[in-house]
Amino acid sequence: MATAQTATRTSDEPRRTLPESRPVTGAPARPAASPRPAGTAAARRRDLRVYRAGHPVLFTLLAAARRKPVLRIGRTVLVHDADAVRHALTRLPLDRVAAGTTGGAARSAMAPGDAPATGGVLFDQQGAAHRAARRALADDLSTAGVARLRPLWQATLTRGLAPLAEGRPVDLVALAREAAGVTACALLGVDADPVRLAEAAADAAAAAVREHLPGLPRPRARSRTGASDAARRLSDLLDGGAHPHDAAARAMLAVASVTTVVAALPRAAAWCADAGWWHLAADDTTRPALARELLRVTAPSPLLPRVAAGPGTLGGRPVRAGDRLLLVARHAVRAHTDDPDCHHPAEPALSRLVFGAGPHACPGARLATAQLEDFLNALAPHRPVVVRARADRRAALPGWRSLVVRPGVRPDDQPGLRPGGPRSAAGTAPGALTAPEPA
Repeated sequence: MATAQTATRTSDEPRRTLPESRPVTGAPARPAASPRPAGTAAARRRDLRVYRAGHPVLFTLLAAARRKPVLRIGRTVLVHDADAVRHALTRLPLDRVAAGTTGGAARSAMAPGDAPATGGVLFDQQGAAHRAARRALADDLSTAGVARLRPLWQATLTRGLAPLAEGRPVDLVALAREAAGVTACALLGVDADPVRLAEAAADAAAAAVREHLPGLPRPRARSRTGASDAARRLSDLLDGGAHPHDAAARAMLAVASVTTVVAALPRAAAWCADAGWWHLAADDTTRPALARELLRVTAPSPLLPRVAAGPGTLGGRPVRAGDRLLLVARHAVRAHTDDPDCHHPAEPALSRLVFGAGPHACPGARLATAQLEDFLNALAPHRPVVVRARADRRAALPGWRSLVVRPGVRPDDQPGLRPGGPRSAAGTAPGALTAPEPA
């Protein structure tokens, strides 16, 4: 195990360009590999803690196996290559309701008690039912729909970040949870407490993932009871929503939205604080690309578990019906090697893989991107620095349980500091971020 952990650490830190990395026509080419700046290296080291805290054995094994684009271990196929991941999601027949898949976990999250899981939670659907569910959600998640929701979370961010203007610290995880809850309540048309709803959604997702994600053995009865209790609490809060005809699909979207936002936004902010990128977050011309690159590198859903429903091939290797597929989105989008770069971003076809591909791609990608852009824009004037970070060991997605920041030093506050420089932007003394904080 020590050897595997060492391999993870050393292979994640050096920056290198992989053989399959090639620019797409119309996309700016990334510059040749160069030494990673100290702030960027510190940001990557900090971010790795969320993987090692939540599922240390699983992610260490995945990291050790990533040198092979596609690797079979018994009836499990590990897929690290972008083209193979895309092929699996769009061309291979998949069992959407099998245990150990996103659809199976979704059913667990939305089936309170001993209620039968009868489908209809979006991620377990296919064919006409899936198309109908996506059409029902299309308006809320369109550009116009996101514009209608935007003032709600923007008001939450403005209020939640006000203490920074007074020199007081803020926990960005708690703020992201409230913003996600406000958005989810609006999507579902429910008059529930946003924080309680977000907590219930996160608990339901975490319990379902613990039951379905491969990892260390755990008592089955206890796992099932925990998932059922969490699903029941969420169902009680959602009772009486404005869309009873597609309540399950909307509730599942809310669960996905909450878990994605709570995982991605604080991690992205930590990257900006450690790397000194607040000047990029403050600039309207670079912020959109920065948000997309941060979503690629944080890869909120780093692992997409699927089960093959029929035969096929992946990366030249045969796949049989019933094979378990572990699609490692984090490796497919090169999050482990290519740092965020808003001036030379990854091609969209690659970066969008963190939200899936094809007709089953996450319909909330536009919503998540808009929320991250607004989050960075609201934080940028304060140029916050991280003062305390605690990884979440039980969340459905890798993330922080707490990420406390305080306002940093702005370039115009200290004459002689270069605007946008890694240390002036972060507001920390040299060497302050050269080592990760203890877990």
